[in-house]
Amino acid sequence: MRATLHQLEQTIAQRRSADPSQSYVAKLTSRGRGKIAQKVGEEAVETVIAALAGDRAETVGESADLLFHLLVLLADCGISLDSVLDELDRREGLSGLTEKASRREQM
Repeated sequence: MRATLHQLEQTIAQRRSADPSQSYVAKLTSRGRGKIAQKVGEEAVETVIAALAGDRAETVGESADLLFHLLVLLADCGISLDSVLDELDRREGLSGLTEKASRREQM
């Protein structure tokens, strides 16, 4: 999985500065972080709707759209996929409740 997502991350990085009339990534990037974040939200909602409808194929497709748009947002924020994956690795083996409580203590 890391290889596929890393390849997508590289493709997004290359296309961010492309001609917006030739690249969806460039067009979305040119519209700003707010628009990118809005697209992440839209794809998340569409994923939830598909899952609740029990439509497996639609859930898979919307999940792919969500991951794609999240990677575009991460690129815009200057955050690497490895940073996110490292955080997931750090949390591996921790109870979700324990991990969540530790974040509250840090605030």
